[in-house]
Amino acid sequence: MNPLESQLSYPFGDAIPAPGTRMQVAPGLSWLRMPLPFALDHVNLWLLDDEIDGRRGWSLIDCGAATDATRAAWEQLFADDMGQGPLLRVFATHCHPDHVGLSGWLCERFEAPFWTSAAEFAFARMMAAALPGVDGPSAIPHFRRHGLADEGMLEQMRSRKNYYPSLVPAVPPAYTRLQDGHQVAIGGDTWRVITGFGHSPEHVALYSARRNVLVSGDMVLPRISTNVSVFAVEPEGDPLRLYLESLDKFAGLPDDVLVLPSHGKPFRGLHIRIGQLRDHHAARLEEVRSACATPCSAAEIVPLMFRRALDAHQLGFALGEALAHLHALWYDGRLRRVTGSDGIIRFELM
Repeated sequence: MNPLESQLSYPFGDAIPAPGTRMQVAPGLSWLRMPLPFALDHVNLWLLDDEIDGRRGWSLIDCGAATDATRAAWEQLFADDMGQGPLLRVFATHCHPDHVGLSGWLCERFEAPFWTSAAEFAFARMMAAALPGVDGPSAIPHFRRHGLADEGMLEQMRSRKNYYPSLVPAVPPAYTRLQDGHQVAIGGDTWRVITGFGHSPEHVALYSARRNVLVSGDMVLPRISTNVSVFAVEPEGDPLRLYLESLDKFAGLPDDVLVLPSHGKPFRGLHIRIGQLRDHHAARLEEVRSACATPCSAAEIVPLMFRRALDAHQLGFALGEALAHLHALWYDGRLRRVTGSDGIIRFELM
């Protein structure tokens, strides 16, 4: 356990649910853990006892990616461990494949409504359709403008055009909108919607004061910092500022709230962790600013921020995150942005 992680409290120790099983973390609230085909090898889902119009069953928060392994885990749950009833509602914290991948499959199977925010629903539908602007080839000019010149790596990125639709084959055609500050009844409790920005368009976290539980999604993770990137579809974005401002929305929650993150283990110590995240990004910003004493493209910042070999999938996110830090400094007036005669955008000290 690293020193930062040791400052948090993990009430369930090293216990984790095996795929296809559930583990109770609070009365009527279970933890599911589904596999992912990435270096980040799992996603946490949350299952709550619920009753709607006299029907007993479950409300689910997040779905897992559309892989054979995740479908098999769900089939095992349906057969062995969900005797109370069907899925009554499917919630999604945000539009990324590990969160909405099986939303269409689950909603259709149980005739369950889909609940998420408007921006997450729209982006999920757009990316599942692989519309121009969000597919692999559309991002290549963006990567070139920011200094990526490795043609082999660019070709690998170009070939990833079907990455999202393969993991999200169907998004439900209709949804129920979740908005910031709304109160949602789940399992006899009231859950407040807390939206966040920077990691995704309109990320939804859910907080129950009576239970003292926060389903944080990807906004607050215990071991890693969530990806915050500038992508080709929004090339002038300032997502890091949006993310850091979004963390302010959790300021009024109790420090001993049980945080249920999408990756890693449930923990307590919310405000300690938010402080760590702020310190992490402040250090990265200063490191990036100092590097720009010599004009740097985002591609030249990537090795500074990620000191390991990266595949094409990882490099796309790494370059986006490097650019998010550069844009935060640029919008804040601490760097200047210059486009060279070679068409590459570089950042330099004012």
